[in-house]
Amino acid sequence: MKLLLVNPNTSTAMTEGMAEAARAVAAPCTAVVGRQPSFGPASIEGFFDDVFGAAGVAEQVRLARDEAFDAVVIACFGDPGLDAARELTTAPVLGIAEAAFHAASFVATGFSVVTTMTRTCVIAERLLERYGFERTCRGVHGTDIPVLELEHCGEETIGQIEAAARRALASDRSGAIVLGCGGMAALCRTLQQRLGVPVIDGVSAAVKMAEALVGLGLRTEKQGDYAPPLPKPWAGWAAKLGE
Repeated sequence: MKLLLVNPNTSTAMTEGMAEAARAVAAPCTAVVGRQPSFGPASIEGFFDDVFGAAGVAEQVRLARDEAFDAVVIACFGDPGLDAARELTTAPVLGIAEAAFHAASFVATGFSVVTTMTRTCVIAERLLERYGFERTCRGVHGTDIPVLELEHCGEETIGQIEAAARRALASDRSGAIVLGCGGMAALCRTLQQRLGVPVIDGVSAAVKMAEALVGLGLRTEKQGDYAPPLPKPWAGWAAKLGE
């Protein structure tokens, strides 16, 4: 199986880190290819960044259309460009937030999300509503750790995330923690050992769910809402995407 992992931001270090985390849980027969947009912000920490991240996801999925990827994972917790990517390919496309919410609901009656910037909590809250997990998620908690600090995460940063998770478990009466940033993927095992509860990293969850969907022979439907984009002229730097 060949899996495309798209990091919607332009941090090469983060792309490599998330691809490494994906390979750590992938089956031996799964090849993980990490890519990032040719344009856009180094990190996604708000609505403005998110718009360009979504366009970057669409760019990378479009450019990869002849490479026979069996599945696609969008490795940003805002799941930017998810529907657009599903229009562009018959392969299953999973966002790490949606995958993480599902995984957490399998192992706990309620979970809390611990993320980076508090200003992005609303993005997670809207996704919870969209995916139908607003009752299962008992709280979304920001740490105000800049995303790019996770590229080289030290003990101080891990300690901040752990402390926020402990507060969330106590105040929300949750049984599991969802890590609300793809850049936290490498911390999952350490935090689970320290907290003693299930800790879900969306990158790992999305990879395993993608493998399951491919194993079941399931593809993205093309008869309804995810029909391919209609042909039309495109202008400017994006002209190649309309070809």
